[in-house]
Amino acid sequence: MSAPTGDDHATPTPVTVRLDAPQYQVAAANPAGMEKAVALLFLLGLAGFAGFGAAYWVNASNFWLGMTLGVGFLGLGVGMVAWGKYLMPRGPFSESRHSMVPTEAEKRRIIQDFSSRGKVVIERRTFLAKILGAASAVFGIVLAFPVVRSLGPVPKDFSIATTWKVDSFLVKIDGSKVHQDDVAYGGMLTVFPEGDAGGALSQTMLIRQLPPAGQVNIVTAPGRESWGPKGHLAFSKVCTHAGCPVGLYQQQTHQLLCPCHQSLFDVGPGHAADPVFGPAPRPLPQLPLYIDSGGYLRSQAPYDEPVGPGYWYRGND
Repeated sequence: MSAPTGDDHATPTPVTVRLDAPQYQVAAANPAGMEKAVALLFLLGLAGFAGFGAAYWVNASNFWLGMTLGVGFLGLGVGMVAWGKYLMPRGPFSESRHSMVPTEAEKRRIIQDFSSRGKVVIERRTFLAKILGAASAVFGIVLAFPVVRSLGPVPKDFSIATTWKVDSFLVKIDGSKVHQDDVAYGGMLTVFPEGDAGGALSQTMLIRQLPPAGQVNIVTAPGRESWGPKGHLAFSKVCTHAGCPVGLYQQQTHQLLCPCHQSLFDVGPGHAADPVFGPAPRPLPQLPLYIDSGGYLRSQAPYDEPVGPGYWYRGND
């Protein structure tokens, strides 16, 4: 270091500041003990983040998720604050302004000075730096857990075919069979094939409309004259846009609504669940029905087209 003498063009007189000067000393009265304390805090933070990762992986309760994450941040944060406050040189560091063009001797002194400071500040704390790096690395790995764990397992041999087949009984969520009198005109009911009550892919929306005058069945499209016996119509409940459940039926407009992205499907006479609004690209598949001798609703056949969004089927041809 140097300080000017005379005017700015005078040759500065070097002033040497020893490394044992007060500003280079740490604030801790017992640096070795403080280093151990900071190391323990970093280890506590590392253990907390590791514990959070384990709790997240096994789907532990929110209490353990919050507790372990809090311990991790507490150990890491307090350790860094203590390191900076008690184990770094206290300062203040100041330098008198002198000529902006240093001499060769000054350059050598500056290089030597910076090298000495780095040695004091960094090399003496190598162990702490390693622990801090380890804790930060564990936290970085844990941050990737939501990507791996929350998205669920990768499907294996995933089948997108429903369990509907010829003569399947329509059943409610409790497994009871659906009778032709269970749904009033204007009503709706979620049904499943017998043996698959609650099946996500096979879930079907059963609605009942009043047939036009002089007709017994509802005809939604040519070739489907027998598919809607006594006003009963069944459409896949899996939206053809993103696979959300189509859950609402508007009786006056004869429309089914998907609440996720507001796709509307027209299920009135002459309309086979045609999309009339929203992002859905194609109609909901219709399940052909008939009423057996006991008055129970059954399927004539399985769906004649895939249910759900088209991208489910890419690569499965």
